Amino acid sequence: MDVFEVLKRLTRAAGVSGGENSAASVASDFLKEYANAVGFDCHGSVTGFIGNRNNGRPVILLDAHIDEIGLIVTHIDKEGFVKAEPCGGVDRRSLSALTVTVHGKEPVKGVICSSPPHAGNKNEEAALKAGEIRIDTGYGREGLEKIISPGDKITADGELTRLLGGKVSGRALDNRAGVTAVLYALSLLKNGSPGFNIAVAFTVQEELGCRGGRVAAYNADADYAIVTDVSYGISPAISPNEEHKCGKPGGGPMLGFAPSLDREMFDGLRKTAEDWEIPYQLEIMNRDTGGTNADEISLAKGGVKTALVSVPLRYMHTPVETVALSDVEAAGQLIAAYIEGFNSV
Repeated sequence: MDVFEVLKRLTRAAGVSGGENSAASVASDFLKEYANAVGFDCHGSVTGFIGNRNNGRPVILLDAHIDEIGLIVTHIDKEGFVKAEPCGGVDRRSLSALTVTVHGKEPVKGVICSSPPHAGNKNEEAALKAGEIRIDTGYGREGLEKIISPGDKITADGELTRLLGGKVSGRALDNRAGVTAVLYALSLLKNGSPGFNIAVAFTVQEELGCRGGRVAAYNADADYAIVTDVSYGISPAISPNEEHKCGKPGGGPMLGFAPSLDREMFDGLRKTAEDWEIPYQLEIMNRDTGGTNADEISLAKGGVKTALVSVPLRYMHTPVETVALSDVEAAGQLIAAYIEGFNSV
């Protein structure tokens, strides 16, 4: 499996929370190569299953959220400017003068309005306020209202870009990187004999409060779960005092340890990484996982033993999120090795 090409196709597809259809469709096409009964639940999460629930093996759920942060149309003013507000935790510092696509009845290109620095108030905040976001599409109101409606989603423009050092940058790497890692794990397991039956869920609405993960976990009725997401990568913007909470891009996936996660799975993943010489880093949390699907999945039905594997990511919730491809691959390798060797872990 070509990790870059899969990631490129996934990040090209729009999937703002609550409007994930395009991204989910691409992910489901990839999943059909490895899983049976691939479909969608009532909210639109992609689901699939590998194995047979009657074979006596436990079920492990592999979850990665498919949605991305973005904007949502709230109004078109009399001059034809589109008013929008964040959908998910957008870093509003990155919005000014950004080129975007409004996903209406047809895609509409636009730019987020900004004021010239010479004309602005020297004391104004660097970030646009949520109620100040306007988009210039070049249309007047009458023409625009035939194409765009309140509730339409908006994504930042930009192609996934290769950087030096095996890194890539673009939008929606949170969490298409996690989706790609799960697909890579399944590609490695394709001809093996896994110690689990495998349920897969590429879940919607994580950025709105882990809603899709909650539903998918209940439906999967799993015994174990590995959630694959992204976490904070060290960058110049991170305070030196906070670097111990971050991962180094290129240093391997981050294994989450938190009181809300299963200690045996954490130990098993760590041992697997060491036995297989897969690079890894630790992510130590003192309570829950800070809003990943792992928090909800661990509480589904009668409870699910849950672990968290994260890809270090720089510039989270901006259009230039950055990861190392080697970390995506290593996360998939670790998940596959853990599942393949479960009986001996």
